[in-house]
Amino acid sequence: MISELKNIQTIRAASRLMVRELGFMNQNLATTDYPPSAVHSMLEVDAHGSMTAAQLVQILGLEKSSVSRMLAKLVKAGEIEETPSAEDARTKLLSLTGKGRETVRNINTYADERVAAALGKLDPFTQDTVSQGLSSYASALKASRENGEGKVRNSVNIVTGYHPGMIGRITEMHGSYYAREHHFGSFFERKVAAGLVDFSDRLDKPCNQIWLAMVNDRVVGSVAIDGEDLGNNEAHLRWFILDDGCRGSGVGRKLIAEAMKFCDEQKFTSVQLWTFNKLKAARRLYESFGFELSKEWEGDQWGSTITEQQFTRKSR
Repeated sequence: MISELKNIQTIRAASRLMVRELGFMNQNLATTDYPPSAVHSMLEVDAHGSMTAAQLVQILGLEKSSVSRMLAKLVKAGEIEETPSAEDARTKLLSLTGKGRETVRNINTYADERVAAALGKLDPFTQDTVSQGLSSYASALKASRENGEGKVRNSVNIVTGYHPGMIGRITEMHGSYYAREHHFGSFFERKVAAGLVDFSDRLDKPCNQIWLAMVNDRVVGSVAIDGEDLGNNEAHLRWFILDDGCRGSGVGRKLIAEAMKFCDEQKFTSVQLWTFNKLKAARRLYESFGFELSKEWEGDQWGSTITEQQFTRKSR
């Protein structure tokens, strides 16, 4: 919840800054004499080739009367023309005039230069992140307007097996979270990475499996069952981690549910996991799946002296 509130505040502040920097506070936009709604209308008409006023109302999300007045001004200015539809003479199609096409070219040139100048101040990785993030956020805003004000989340897919980049991504999530929240250092991160490398080489064994929560082909959560390292037909639950944006969304419960289903199918005598006493939310989740605290001690296997815990789930 704290992470979500922080994201909301950050996005709102960034949105206000973008509105100002892109000129939407001005009377006109993009080197034209027209307000933002008129500029957007011309760009949409250009993108569609031709369209009706009703279609434009739906895209812009504005009142029909407001769009009608704005279109009348663009027609009078010679930017847009109206022609009867070949399918229904009562319906008028909007299209750009020669003057309108020239205006749109100037708008696009101006806008492309502004975006290119801003992207030039970012490294290539951040450029891709901004592009993908803005596209996803814009789509979510549109879906929220069309479907109501409830929360709109990207669908999360749970997949199994090795996926390129998963070792680095799972290690990154562990390293970032535990350094920030519990002051773990490089010892812990190296241990996570080394364990994942070893485990990935053993994923071909039927007693081993990993589940990844994916959003837009990006790993946002993981959990694994290692059926070999403990012996005695006991399973080891490992590398349960969620991206900050997924906490509290139910994704963690889905991952654990899949892992426990696998353990029951494999008929392990028990499932063991090791954690420490400060992860209270995770403990509640584990206990909801039948795990019980079986051992507690002071240890330093993760690089810091903490109260370590072992939880056990007996076979069903």
